[in-house]
Formats: sequence, C-alpha cells, structure tokens
Amino acid sequence: MTEEDLTTPADRTAGAGEGLREHEVRRALLDLLAEVGTVTATEAASRLGYSSGLCSFHLRQLARHGHIEEAPHSGGRARPWRLRRDTAADGGPAEDPFGDLARGLEDESWQRWLAQRDGAPAEWRHDEAFSAVAYLTPEEMSRVADAVRRALAPYQDREQRPLARPEGARPVALITRLFPLLPHASDEA
Repeated sequence: MTEEDLTTPADRTAGAGEGLREHEVRRALLDLLAEVGTVTATEAASRLGYSSGLCSFHLRQLARHGHIEEAPHSGGRARPWRLRRDTAADGGPAEDPFGDLARGLEDESWQRWLAQRDGAPAEWRHDEAFSAVAYLTPEEMSRVADAVRRALAPYQDREQRPLARPEGARPVALITRLFPLLPHASDEA
C-alpha cells in the first residue's frame, strides 16, 4: 500500500464504476488478468514481484470499482479473481465499459508476442492464429460461441488448479471475437 492510497479521501474511491486512479500495481494486475484469465493475490505477487498483501489490496480495490470479480472456486482461502464478465437482465452481454480496455490488453499482448516470439523456446515459436468469415444467423453465432466454450472447458480448471497442469504447460491467450461484419458506407451507396 502506498501513502497515496492511505491519504485518498473516501469520496474519491467510494462507488463502483467511479473513476479509480491509475496505479502501477493495478495496471500490472489488469495486464496479468488479461493475459492469464484468473489469478489469486499470491499468484499475482509471485509473477509481478509485489507482496501478496499489496496485490490483495489492489485486487479488492479493482473489484470494489467494478473492474474485476471473484472467479468461481471450490472454497478454501485462495480467492481467484478475473476480469468482470457482466450479463444484462435479458441474458445478453451488458454494456461493458471495461471491455474496450480488456480488448486493448489482448491486442497489446498479441503485439508483444509478435515482437518477442523469436526469443521464446523453439517449441513455442509458433502460434495458431486464424480467422474466418461465415454467414450465420444470430442463433448460429451463439451456438458457435458455445461450441468454442465447450471445447475449452476441459482446460479451464487449470487456472485454479496448478497441479492439474501437465509439465511444460504455459498460459496461452485464447481470444475469440464473433461479431457481424457491417457494410462500409461506400457499399451502401
């Protein structure tokens, strides 16, 4: 905890959604969450080089302001956190002011990979990036997204259960964006 955190007036950080000042530790935590999905304060401290108490404090601040949420876990003292995944009352995605930041962090991680992959171990110097265009209905688009989620489900528990990770496993960014392609203004003329 910094002196700035202790001297901040309560009304400047009181409510969810209100502005949370930029802070080195919070920025590092958000970057880490965008990269690995979920993290506990202890894991974050180990990866970032801060104390677990400091990471815990800033994770709670990020949650208090609506940027992250507790991830599902099987009890115990460890509290895994993840970027917030809201849904609206109608079951669809909610307005997500943090989504743009998360997508920006994904893009930044991709650019960092492109710039540094030559320094990665030989077996990791490739990626499996691909893209496709398919003509789908909204229902079909939802089914495709569900199929991707189901394909990844067997690997999801490895975030909270490090012992379930096979030897040599590393965090891998899995980014899927399904969205309708809108016509260019010149196509409509």
